[in-house]
Amino acid sequence: MKGLNALLVTAALLASTTFTQAADLEVTHWWTSGGEAAAVRVFADAVNNSGHTWVDSAIAGGDNARPVIISRISGGDPMQATQLNTGRDAEDLIRAGLMTDLTEVAEKEGWADIIRPAKLLDSCRYEGRIYCVPVNIHSFQWMWLNRKVYEQNGLAVPTNWSEFVQSAPTLRDKGITPLAVGGEPWQLSGMSGVFQVAVGGVDLYRKIKAQKSVEAASGPEMRKVFQAFADARDLGDNGHVGRAWNNATSMVITGKAAAQIMGDWAQGEFSMAEQVAGKDYDCLPGLGMNPVLDTGGDSFFFPKPVGDQPDVVKAQLEMASLLVSKAVQVDFNLKKGSLPVRGDVDLNAANSCMKKGIAILSDPENILPATEQSFSSDTQGQLEDLWVEFFNAPEMTVDEAQARYAQIIEFAD
Repeated sequence: MKGLNALLVTAALLASTTFTQAADLEVTHWWTSGGEAAAVRVFADAVNNSGHTWVDSAIAGGDNARPVIISRISGGDPMQATQLNTGRDAEDLIRAGLMTDLTEVAEKEGWADIIRPAKLLDSCRYEGRIYCVPVNIHSFQWMWLNRKVYEQNGLAVPTNWSEFVQSAPTLRDKGITPLAVGGEPWQLSGMSGVFQVAVGGVDLYRKIKAQKSVEAASGPEMRKVFQAFADARDLGDNGHVGRAWNNATSMVITGKAAAQIMGDWAQGEFSMAEQVAGKDYDCLPGLGMNPVLDTGGDSFFFPKPVGDQPDVVKAQLEMASLLVSKAVQVDFNLKKGSLPVRGDVDLNAANSCMKKGIAILSDPENILPATEQSFSSDTQGQLEDLWVEFFNAPEMTVDEAQARYAQIIEFAD
């Protein structure tokens, strides 16, 4: 009888407890390089260990992935979760009611209190509701240098862009490409934003990105940016067309090139190659001229499932919670080379370059909006097309390019 009572109590407890049914979660993303793959495994392991199943659907290259992701969601064939940039990429999909509302879990866990800078979470808001979870702080505002290339050739490691340019002829004479450049459109467009901060100045960047000032876009400081961008052509090699960003990073790691202007995700590649920051490679935020960061990054969105699938929605909310949890944030970002979105985690294991980024973020005045947070996808596309054309067409003058740029800014949204 005693045993029967125990069984009845156990049955009652089971009946009163709600268990989330395990779900298969197809996840689309464009993290396919060695360092990125190591980082995304942290997320996959966390989801799998929770009882759900991470079904990986990687698509190489953000420019390739975004149209596929958006087409599937809008066409009624949604994945259960997807990476997109923290910004306005999913604005139309949210407006159309195609994304799962994460406000419940965001408020329960106090995301507004732990995610920094606040504008990352603001980028996930639409009409006061939360539709995505930021997972990292990425910035394009970095230059990566192979220290040994300089040391072994009797050169001082540059501390800023001007010193780098001065060292370029000697590097050429040694058969070393000064600047490793990748030919994918987003790489060239991203590089332009780095010159805008380093050469044009922080005020110029804010006036254009935040205020959409045509006067600033047409002015002398912006002309200096276009000239520096044109000069960068002569610092690269003829093999940049179509080159993937991680292949350009490999050129720096192997000493074929001295430096690369690339976002902090490049650190994942240095880490995979067992390179040590401050010993094997070094980093210059803001090209050493204006050490600030534009804080964009990656977020995860959760498309609404087709039909009534409450178990899938519940699994989506649980995955969102996992991605922003302390342990997952630290493990993922240490591998990715980015910074956690949480300001309450232990980053003692961060390398010297990551610590530079952390120090910069400690002052709100050093934080700039990323391009994807400032402009619509259409405006971003127009700007990207212009920078790619300008870089690949030496016959286009600086004045011609700047005039077209100002016109885009005039009608930017």
